[in-house]
Amino acid sequence: LMQTSYSKNIRVLILGDSLIAGYGLLKENGFVDQLQKKFDNEKYNIKLVNGGVSGETSTGLNNRFEWILDDKFDGIVISTGANDALRGIDPQITSKNIENILLHLEKIQIPTMLIGMKAPNNLGSDYVKEFNDIYPKLAEKYETFFYPFFLKDVVLKPALNQKDMIHPNEQGVKIIVENIYPQFLLFYKTLKNQLSSKNK
Repeated sequence: LMQTSYSKNIRVLILGDSLIAGYGLLKENGFVDQLQKKFDNEKYNIKLVNGGVSGETSTGLNNRFEWILDDKFDGIVISTGANDALRGIDPQITSKNIENILLHLEKIQIPTMLIGMKAPNNLGSDYVKEFNDIYPKLAEKYETFFYPFFLKDVVLKPALNQKDMIHPNEQGVKIIVENIYPQFLLFYKTLKNQLSSKNK
């Protein structure tokens, strides 16, 4: 009988831009759906919710995220900033936006995972360094789960990207999911443990 209280689905919202939304892909080939399928195959009770909006900057996310939270989630994943870098937005602005979101989630005690992004090298080494540093710094400061670079092993590889060379194709997403899964699983297990200790 004890089992029943823990068998409920853990709901995790994944906030981000087109990389999360699944730009240019059939729904089932996008990141959230492929990751969900992997969890389902392993028989884990988790429901991932796609909170990706194509073209969105960290400022856009910072402006919308509070009303998203009216819905109840057990954990939140944040993957934003790629469009900030593509537009050359000041990294301090990106950092402030992400920090504001993390601060709010800390206040309302929703566990978070931060997914890092890297700036394209053509923006110059100062910009790239300042931008790339945002994520590990904030992850440490807010003690979030952390995955350093969403596009690891996929970035700039023609076979793994759509024609624009920015958005991964179905194969690219598959590699991203395989790479990120171990860290995501840790996040899920932590959420599950927290829930079951609350329910006792």
